[in-house]
Formats: sequence, structure tokens, C-alpha cells
Amino acid sequence: MSVANMSESSEVLVSREGAIVTLTINRPRAKNSLNRTVFDGLRAQLAQLRDDDAVRAVVITGAEGVFCAGVDITAFEVLRAAPLMGDRGPTGWDFFSELGRFPKPVIAAVEKVALGGGTELALACDIVIAGESAKFGVPEVKLGAIPGAGGTQRLIHALGKSKACDFGIVAEVTADGQALPTALAMASRIAANSPLAVVLAKDAALASFETPLAQGLEHEKRNFFVVLRSADNLEGQAAFLGKRAPNFTGH
Repeated sequence: MSVANMSESSEVLVSREGAIVTLTINRPRAKNSLNRTVFDGLRAQLAQLRDDDAVRAVVITGAEGVFCAGVDITAFEVLRAAPLMGDRGPTGWDFFSELGRFPKPVIAAVEKVALGGGTELALACDIVIAGESAKFGVPEVKLGAIPGAGGTQRLIHALGKSKACDFGIVAEVTADGQALPTALAMASRIAANSPLAVVLAKDAALASFETPLAQGLEHEKRNFFVVLRSADNLEGQAAFLGKRAPNFTGH
């Protein structure tokens, strides 16, 4: 595969074979998590590819066999300062909508993990090809946050409510007599997360059934910036960076 004749950053590698261009997120030590440099690199490449008539399709993947473990949590500090409503200026979150509107087919090649922003990145693509061991998820509530780039919207639009919320009408099959304790155990896991984040995540998910996608995405984004200002999110971020479990108390 030949290297494309276009500029690239060390964190977004570009290769081209015929009419196909592959963009590779190259932050393997961070499991290819997304930061501002990656967003800017991907955005710049897509801007060039949009007007290149010789390019027929784009593939997005991650270096060293890992797709993307999400958004670099340190980026929250910048996002937290953005206006709550209205124009927030250029942020990485805008990239997902730009990718969703990209006129040429975009395929996500997913291996190992696509978590948080990684799942949202895959959902913004037109087609997802995944290795059999690939894992998807939007676990932001564990950090006192919610998905902010389509995780509660595109997932439901793509799968429908039951599959998006439970990955099937039945979330889990248990032995006879074990339904209640299993349900209680699941409730306990949910309760261990930030209560504000859980409420806002569900609120955003429910909004997707009553609004067009564009309006639902703005609803989700508003909730994301609300929860980003919460004590739970600050605690979850500090706990993550300190590698300790957060102690959400229901702020």
C-alpha cells in the first residue's frame, strides 16, 4: 500500500491504494484515544479527500490492532470551559457530525476496542467492519459523564430502542429463580455510577425517539456540557487519572 501524497501528522497516518484512502489513528500507547491533534488531523484529511475525485472511499482504523479506546479524558478540561448553550467554537465533538455528513463512503475497521468516543467514531461512519473479538461500549457514566458525540443518538437510530438499550429484548438470560437477584445486581451496578450522568444519559436517549437526529444530537450535547460541570464528573475524572474508583454520592 502506497503512502498518500498529502500531509499527515504523526498521530494520523495516511495511506492510499488506488481509490481507497486509509486514515490510521496512531496513538498506540494511549490505545489510540482521541485528542485535539487527532481530531484536527482527521478533519484536515477529510477536507482534502472531499474534493479529490479520485478518492472513492475512506477507511478509518487504529494503529497496532486497536481501534480507539475513546476520547482522551484530559480534553475535558478544555471542553468544560466551553459555553453551555450556543456556539461553542471548534471542538473535537464537531468532527463527528462532519464525518457523518461526509459525502463519500466511510468504513470503520474495528479491532479489540471501540469505547466511548471510539464507538461514536464508528457510528459516525457509514459501515463498521469488526473483528470477532471487538468490543463496543459507551461507558461514560462510569466517569460521571455521558456520551457527547452521538452515543445516545446514532446508536438508537442505527439499532432501535431495544437493541440500543439492552442489545436485545432480553438483556440477559438467567436460570429459573434467578431473575430477581440478577436484576438487583444490575441495578446495583447502575446505581454505582453518577446519578446525574445516568439521568441525563437516559434523558438524551429518550429524546432521540421524539426528535430528528440533528435536534437529538444537540440535546445530547447540551446534556453532556451540563454533566461536565458536575461534581460527579470532576470526581470521576480525578479517580480515573488516579486509578482509583470514584465515590459517587449523588450531587
